[in-house]
Amino acid sequence: MRLNGKVAMVTGGGTGIGEAIAKRFVHEGARVCITGRRKEMLDAAMETFPSGSAVACQGDVTNPQDVRRMVAAVCEFGGRIDVLVNNAGVGAVGGVAGHDIDLWHRTIDINLTGPFMLMREAIPPMMEDGGGSIINISSVAGIRCSPESAAYCASKAGLIMLAQQVALDYGRYGIRSNVVCPGWVRTPMSEHEMDELGKTINRDREGAFRAVTEHLPINQVALPDDVASLCLYLASDESRFMTGAILVIDGGGAVVDVGTLAYRR
Repeated sequence: MRLNGKVAMVTGGGTGIGEAIAKRFVHEGARVCITGRRKEMLDAAMETFPSGSAVACQGDVTNPQDVRRMVAAVCEFGGRIDVLVNNAGVGAVGGVAGHDIDLWHRTIDINLTGPFMLMREAIPPMMEDGGGSIINISSVAGIRCSPESAAYCASKAGLIMLAQQVALDYGRYGIRSNVVCPGWVRTPMSEHEMDELGKTINRDREGAFRAVTEHLPINQVALPDDVASLCLYLASDESRFMTGAILVIDGGGAVVDVGTLAYRR
């Protein structure tokens, strides 16, 4: 098993991409601590793990006390922390002019300050044990702009640079820090977004998913397991020489020149 003996923490691990990552890690031999704000989600996820393979710690990544408690919980559970997956995140809609300031702060707090605080707490024990792998779940919105997504894009772009800063500063301690940038992934959060988009373009959920993926070379939405597979590689020793990397998993959207699509036959 590729993660045999490793201990990992996955934030936002009770649903969607985070849950898929946690399950894949356990399947590959890791012991995992999942965290999240909603106890009911964590409890439901915990029922799917083999006994003794996982533990849940309820908490908010924007709360410094909760963050310290999360890192302490995984270290108590597994005796160490080898892998940290900063997956917890939130979406936000709004352009700069007239953007709700509270929504701006909340988005930055969850998507950027939360990972900062988690890495601040997790890096010292990682250093003591000879290193570890930090996987930051950003988004294609961190490298390309999306309409009316000022706070979301800014927070995800900031996470990319923060992850690379950690790669630079702590590589000599055996700590690797990489970034995964998914495109559209079928999760409860994206399904809600598609329901809202569908109201605007007069399509149902599946029609909205088709609308946002129709110009991708791979004309479909990703599944959480697709992202989990990439995270497994980054968590494993197979990626031992990789740090500071930005790995895009978006069905090929990054290679599309939207300005030339009118010429497509």
